[in-house]
Amino acid sequence: MIKNAKQILRRPFTTNITARLIRAIAVGLVTGLIVSIFRWIIDQTMQLLYRLYSQMAAHQVLILPYILLMIFITFILGKITAPYLDQVIGSGVPQIEAIFLNENQMPWWSILWRKFIGGLLAICPGLMLGREGPCIEMGAMISQGLAEKTFKTDAEGLKEMQECGVAAGLAAAFSAPIAGALFLVEEISFSFKPRKVISILAATFSADFVTILFFGNKPCLYLPVNGYLPVKIYWSLPLIGIALGLLAYLYQYVLLSLKPWFNKIKKLPATIIPFVLIIPVGLWNARLLGGSHVLIDDLFNNNLGLHQISSWSFITIPILLFMIRFIFSMLSYGSSVPGGIFMPILVLGALLGIICANLLIKAQIIAPMYYPHILVISMAAYFGAIEKALFAAIMLLTEMVGTIQQVLPMIITVFFAYYVPDLLGGKPIYEALRLQMNYHKLN
Repeated sequence: MIKNAKQILRRPFTTNITARLIRAIAVGLVTGLIVSIFRWIIDQTMQLLYRLYSQMAAHQVLILPYILLMIFITFILGKITAPYLDQVIGSGVPQIEAIFLNENQMPWWSILWRKFIGGLLAICPGLMLGREGPCIEMGAMISQGLAEKTFKTDAEGLKEMQECGVAAGLAAAFSAPIAGALFLVEEISFSFKPRKVISILAATFSADFVTILFFGNKPCLYLPVNGYLPVKIYWSLPLIGIALGLLAYLYQYVLLSLKPWFNKIKKLPATIIPFVLIIPVGLWNARLLGGSHVLIDDLFNNNLGLHQISSWSFITIPILLFMIRFIFSMLSYGSSVPGGIFMPILVLGALLGIICANLLIKAQIIAPMYYPHILVISMAAYFGAIEKALFAAIMLLTEMVGTIQQVLPMIITVFFAYYVPDLLGGKPIYEALRLQMNYHKLN
């Protein structure tokens, strides 16, 4: 006997999807609001920082008071983070992963306000940290607070709301709702359950809607890449991917070596080091400071004119900038302050893309008009190799830059960049950082 529709389909209005969507949208709206305020403060402070460094360069008498200000900020930051140092340092993503593995617990309000203020105190002075890590952790804490205080959900409902909070946090940080959902799957939950997808997407588009009200609907890193990369130069993409993969493994190795190195510093707080050492960099060029989407925009638009330089400066300058950003990204993250690594990785990927593009241009393999294409492709490949999150990397760059024309070249390059560190023994960077924190199953 063949079953009819009534025997197969559920009775109308018996699903719990409405309640789950309401919870997800609430998570997205609140997360979007708090993250948007967080982003706005950082953007405004960075503009102020550029003017301040310009004044210090012109009037060097201001440098000493600024150093004292940095030491004071370090002191305040230490007081704020000390009670929950292991929970608020870094991006917060490894700590959130540990929650989903039943290896960690957090008091949501204590972590939320400390991450918000601590993240601002670390990022706004120009440390080379990203905003996305704090946004993800804040999203998780917001969802936990709503689950416990407002919706009073059970354990399963709490987990689903926290997943929504993670995805909404990244979506709001970069105005990238699909990438937020894919990041959750590839880096946090490691599962794709269709019944949860609708809730996660509701949270991410709700969070993104709030950011649009704050910042408009222009992609947060709008890089108008025009036209398609010619198929005849696709042969170079695996070579670029392999080179980026090797440097991605180097990034992982150095980042995981930071904690043992910093633990050897006993005579002064480790957090003082990047706050003070960053000052000469700002005096030289303040646009190198911070996350920094401003630097990516400068590099994309070739404001430095690097591929037009006839001498070897076309490659030595981007290598110098890469080394500065690499070293200070490591110092900033390794000094036990709140801040993420997404945007710093993207900046490093952009600089590596410039090196690759300039070499290809000088060898007359590609025309200068394809310089932006290689830059964007390299950003996705370097990020995907370090994070070991292929889909999230491709979708993040696609949503952030506002173009879908480079998807196939990105897939090819990301594939080879991913393969190399995997072959060498690399791990997803957040998983590796979580393992380094040595969590254990909770009773």
